[in-house]
Amino acid sequence: MIVLDCGDLFDTWRQQARWLLSHQINPDQVSWSVPEDADLFTSDDHYPEQLGPFQARVPLELVELLQNAAQYCGEQRWSLLYEVLWRVSHGDRTAMLAGDKLGSELHRRLKQVSREAHHLHAFLRFIALPVSPNPKDLAVKAALLETQSLPEYVAWHEPAHDILRSASEHFVGRLGRHRWMIATPKDGVFYDGQQLIHKRQCPDAWQALARNADDPHGELWLTYYSHIFNPARLNPRVMQGHLPARFWKNLPEGPLIPALISEARTGKQRDGQARKIAERKGKVIRG
Repeated sequence: MIVLDCGDLFDTWRQQARWLLSHQINPDQVSWSVPEDADLFTSDDHYPEQLGPFQARVPLELVELLQNAAQYCGEQRWSLLYEVLWRVSHGDRTAMLAGDKLGSELHRRLKQVSREAHHLHAFLRFIALPVSPNPKDLAVKAALLETQSLPEYVAWHEPAHDILRSASEHFVGRLGRHRWMIATPKDGVFYDGQQLIHKRQCPDAWQALARNADDPHGELWLTYYSHIFNPARLNPRVMQGHLPARFWKNLPEGPLIPALISEARTGKQRDGQARKIAERKGKVIRG
C-alpha cells in the first residue's frame, strides 16, 4: 500500500494522481492519509520518483468535477477521486455519471459541497466594526499587523466542507470595495477592497476579531426577527431542513429560535400571531 499525504490541496493531489496513473498503479494499491496515520500501514511500496510511460487522457469536465468534489470533507476524500480518475482514464466514462455506483457517490459529494456553499451565502452574518476601534484591543492590533488594514465587516462561520475559498467569491461582488473578513475554525479569507486573500490556517487574531465582534444593531435585529416570525406557518422539520440547527449557535437570532418554536407549539400557532398581540382587547364589530 502506498500512503500519500496531499495536505488537502487539490493541486498537490492532482500531481500525485498524475504520477500514479503514469505508472498504472491501481486504486486499491494507494491511499491518502494524514502523516500521523501513515504508520498504521506497513508496506514496502513507494511513491514513484519519475513519471511512468502511460499518458492518461481525461476530459476537462472530469477535472472540474474532481476539483469541486475535492472540497468535500469525509472518509475516502481523495481515494474516491483517484478511483473515478482511474476508470475514466481507462475508457470507462460512466464513473462520471450519477447512474453509476461510484459516480453516484461523486455526485452526492458535489451536492453536499454546493449545499454548503449555499449555507455560507444564506446564513453568514457580517458585523460592522466601529470606525475608530479601541487601540488597546489586542485582537484588533494583531489583525492590523496581519492584513495591513482593518476590515469594515467581519463574520464567523463553521462550514462542514472546505468551501470557504471558492464560495466567498460571492461576497466580492455583493460588498463592492468594502473590506471584509470571514474566519472559520480552519481557514479564513480577507478582502482588502482589491483582492481576496485566503489563509489555509486562519490566524488567531482573525478568529478573535470575528468571534468577539459586538453588533451595534443586534438588539434591533432580534426585535425585528421575533416580530416577523410567523408561528401559524411553522413546520419545524421543514425549517431545520432549510436552516440546520448546527448554524443556530452562530446566528444572532439563533438563541431565539427554540423559544419561538416552543411558544408556537403551545398556542401561537392557534392565534397566528405573537401572544402579546393576541391578548390585546380589540374593538368588537357587531353585524
